[in-house]
Amino acid sequence: MRYIIAGLLAASIAVPAAAQAPRAGEAAFRALYKEMVETNTTVSTGSCTALAQKIAVRLKAAGYADADIKLFNGPEDRPQDGGLVVTLPGSDPKAKAILLLSHLDVVEAKRADWERDPFTFIEEGGFFYGRGVSDDKAHGAIFTDAMIRLKQSGKPPRRTLKLALTCGEEGGPFNGAKWLVENHRDWIEAEFALNEGGGGKADANAKPISLAFQAGEKVYQDFTLETRNPGGHSSRPRPDNAIYELAAGLVRLSRTDFPVIPSDTTRAYFAEMAKISNADTALAIKTLLANPADAHANEIVSRDPGWHSTLRTTCVTTMLDAGHARNALPQRAQANVNCRMFPGESVEKVRGQIAERLADASITVTPRASENPEQAAPPPPLSAMVYGPAVALASRHFAGIPIIPTMSTGATDGRYLNAAGIATYGMPGRFGMPDGNGVHGLNERISVDGLMKERDYLFDLIVAYAGK
Repeated sequence: MRYIIAGLLAASIAVPAAAQAPRAGEAAFRALYKEMVETNTTVSTGSCTALAQKIAVRLKAAGYADADIKLFNGPEDRPQDGGLVVTLPGSDPKAKAILLLSHLDVVEAKRADWERDPFTFIEEGGFFYGRGVSDDKAHGAIFTDAMIRLKQSGKPPRRTLKLALTCGEEGGPFNGAKWLVENHRDWIEAEFALNEGGGGKADANAKPISLAFQAGEKVYQDFTLETRNPGGHSSRPRPDNAIYELAAGLVRLSRTDFPVIPSDTTRAYFAEMAKISNADTALAIKTLLANPADAHANEIVSRDPGWHSTLRTTCVTTMLDAGHARNALPQRAQANVNCRMFPGESVEKVRGQIAERLADASITVTPRASENPEQAAPPPPLSAMVYGPAVALASRHFAGIPIIPTMSTGATDGRYLNAAGIATYGMPGRFGMPDGNGVHGLNERISVDGLMKERDYLFDLIVAYAGK
């Protein structure tokens, strides 16, 4: 960790303190944000392409040339799943670019279930309401606003800045981030990328508790487990029953954890957690960091479900399907096992680990088709170059609030970039409340004051990364 600490000290000297002047361009930012939220981008009835075109108009008005903006549609059967990539050339052609990534699509929102129209931008009681105000149109608006402000300044940054606004992150038949990696890597080539996935925590009163800097995320993968049997009449049971064999294997699978896999990010995360844990837990964390194979320490730390998942690959049975008639012995029994693979693990390795734990060769283990990378990318390095400025600026914008490195146990479009070798980080600056702010649920909201502070922080962070 020495190189990180040294980098933090250097960054704290190099980065200027946050400005106290009134926020620049707040009215324009609000107008952009409003337009984004009020443009329906659900997979059922919305259009990311339409929103990308609206944003392109704003970028051109700010001075971007047509050649700087790459608009793209989805496939022939989904032209509405498009997006855009805009480039702000830097002054130093030798300096590698930085990519800003955000998705335009949102999950479905049924008007009848909401207290307010989900596609009307509403400010009420200190919050903005609407589908996507948090996930992920807040980042999209902040990143687009930063590209506009930097262009209008007339002073190019040292590094080239790129912004990719894509569709399909929340599901659907087409994913724009994946398509860009596979078809137009040159448009998004960068040394590293800034993305969603970080943030922070607040209490029920929206008081900030901690910031989160995300470096690494798990990969989703389903496996089909199956047993087969000749079956027969239920009045003549036989010892080799397909349901019993599968069930016994699943019980064995449930009783054995996958091994602890330390990474720079999880080590840093648990080191911070040890500081705020009770004595017994803190000792167990320190013991586990020193020896990941320590079973007793592992048992104590893994009592927390979130920590348990952060330490390893996890696999859990989520669905069962067996038998063909109530009066017949089962000829087939099937289970879906859902795994969240630790960064760096492969589908084949995890398949083998499942088979080993089932301890029954008659149970077949087959990976289900997935658009995810076959191998979860190793976590991006928690380097001083990226982590240092984030910490230094956080100490100025959010004084007294700790920033904690985290690995997401979920997934974002960052999985495609990380797998392609573009290190992707989830940015801090936002404080999620205990109820999740209604993200993916009803009455999605975000703190107005919190969003404006996040905008200030991320703009300064982008400037710090890009260089003057």
